[in-house]
Amino acid sequence: MAGHTASRHPHGADRLCEAGERVYARAVHRGRVPRGEADRVPCLLELALLHPDPDDMDWLVPTAPQEVMIRLLRGVHDEVTASHRRVGSAVEAIERYAGLGQRLRAPTPAEGTAIRVLDGLSRIQAAMDEATEACTTEVLTVQPGGIRREDELTEGLHRALALRGRGVRMRDLYTHVARHGQGLLTYMELMGDAVEARTLDEVIDRLILFDRTVAFIPANTDRTMALELRHPALVGYLVTVFERLWRLAIPLTEPLPDTGIEGISLREQSIAALLAEGHQDAAIAERLGISVRTCRAHIARLSETLGAANRTQLGVRIAQVGLDGPTGPTGPSRGPGGSGGPGAGPVILPGRGSPSVR
Repeated sequence: MAGHTASRHPHGADRLCEAGERVYARAVHRGRVPRGEADRVPCLLELALLHPDPDDMDWLVPTAPQEVMIRLLRGVHDEVTASHRRVGSAVEAIERYAGLGQRLRAPTPAEGTAIRVLDGLSRIQAAMDEATEACTTEVLTVQPGGIRREDELTEGLHRALALRGRGVRMRDLYTHVARHGQGLLTYMELMGDAVEARTLDEVIDRLILFDRTVAFIPANTDRTMALELRHPALVGYLVTVFERLWRLAIPLTEPLPDTGIEGISLREQSIAALLAEGHQDAAIAERLGISVRTCRAHIARLSETLGAANRTQLGVRIAQVGLDGPTGPTGPSRGPGGSGGPGAGPVILPGRGSPSVR
């Protein structure tokens, strides 16, 4: 009964439900109320705000408001006392652990931390500027999304030129869609052979690696937080991921391969493979770096080419012609040096419109 009452009236004596307040006020005003009136507000009996009239058990009399107030203040006093005890225990524990910590060797500033959370675009940019200044050998980046805006590309030009001046090599991975941006092509001409760029139909999320010792990856979807990684095992793993994607990618100076299926482009082949995996239009667009509208236009052309009247038929046709498998170049694997042309533009880890790495 108590549990049932608590679920119907989840409150204490300090904040009665509306029905309970009306019945209690009536009881205080009249001196008592019929037991039947309290049936719909059992919380008053549970909280001992009403109790049976010893002269007539069919009536209920109210507990004096002064007594209720004293009871509430006593409860608050008990809670404060318990909180003071918990604070005292916490202070004792802190002192105890601090004493133990003095026995451990404190890390030197040069050791740094293996994983650091960077909260806010200014902290992200400051950390990447520091890594850029310390970089002496190479920068590896993965840039998802579509066409790079020219303002984004020119923002970091001075950083890229400073890296090139120190003999730092740069390799960048983009989606195939990035090939259609004039700003990227202009940037490559300015940078010469200091930068190599390759493209895939889709890539992983943003990744920036400096000298294979420090990496930056996004820590949330809007890229206002990032992780700075310096743990050798984590950085080594990310380098391996990059190198394997690099070998699969197509140099920016080479044309994209033909799908071998008349009337179907490489992008439509990529969309078909993702449709076969069950992805929705918005997810496909994000992975390939195109707008949802463009994605749907490709799906419409794909349906027309394959003679599909609806999505169900399109899925069947995709499987029938063999478009449900992974896409990618069929040429020989390329090592890190590759034969790609000059590189891609400056790297951007934060959200759109934020300062670039280089």
